[in-house]
Amino acid sequence: MKRPKILVVGSFMMDMTVSAPRVPDLGETVTGTKFSTAPGGKGFNQAVQCARLGADVTMVGCLGNDTNGEEFIRVANDIGLDIEHVKISDTEHTGVASIQLEVKDDSVQNRIIIVPGSNYTLTPEDLSWLEGAISDYDIVMLQLEISMETNKYVAEVANKAGVKVMLNPAPAAELDSDFLSNVTYLSPNEFEAALLSGHKIKVDENGADEDDAQEAARKLMELGASKVIITLGENGSLLCDPDKCVRVPSILADNVADPTAAGDSFVGAFCTAQAMDMTEEEALEYASYTACLTVQGLGAMPSLPDKERVDAFLESKK
Repeated sequence: MKRPKILVVGSFMMDMTVSAPRVPDLGETVTGTKFSTAPGGKGFNQAVQCARLGADVTMVGCLGNDTNGEEFIRVANDIGLDIEHVKISDTEHTGVASIQLEVKDDSVQNRIIIVPGSNYTLTPEDLSWLEGAISDYDIVMLQLEISMETNKYVAEVANKAGVKVMLNPAPAAELDSDFLSNVTYLSPNEFEAALLSGHKIKVDENGADEDDAQEAARKLMELGASKVIITLGENGSLLCDPDKCVRVPSILADNVADPTAAGDSFVGAFCTAQAMDMTEEEALEYASYTACLTVQGLGAMPSLPDKERVDAFLESKK
């Protein structure tokens, strides 16, 4: 298979993760059990996952001129990301994320607050070089932890050049039809899909309702997206285009340590597999195996698996 060339324009967030038996109520203090810090952010996580799966990845974003920014640069260089076009802000701090993990016997739930900081200072002017270079890439990956204006600009430039665009719309925000018309793959989870489409997706003890998910996907395509991938947690994923919907089951983990980066892992693996010329259904399956390994590790970026581990896992399951 060819080595794909992927551009990620997105966020850097230093993750600060605490684990506790339960999260505190208003005004309450709870004693936690674990604490860790690690580079993260949806953009950086997705870039790292693509790189660990064998892609040649260029990461573009903005860091603060601080110790967290220095740590991101060190880790990116160790992983082999191309960060030539990363901007450094002297006025805003590197983005941070506060992650609370509620760890019970049978489940782990997360709650996340992000403070974007320097991420929002990345502007279309900082990316003017893309107009002459965008055709070098197989696919462009975007999320919503940088400014909407910058995302729209990148999607328009890529689409005009015939380059695929993946938009992971998280955190969920209103998306206009002009933006979505430049998106090849829109990849929300079931909650984001319901918010963006205005169609409620029923979720019960059996998981998300597939008919509701298909209707939400249809509404999102009516708004302009070419194809919609809805991740449904333990119920797998659904890919819809104007002609059909394909459902791929989830690969269930033996134990879930931290679900924080599961979505980033899935999206990164799907884009890498697609750029390696796998079919969409094969890419969904590959992404499911990759995300299954991710949730078994603690911490977002540290838990993202490499190609050798994913290939071995695939082989063992088959």
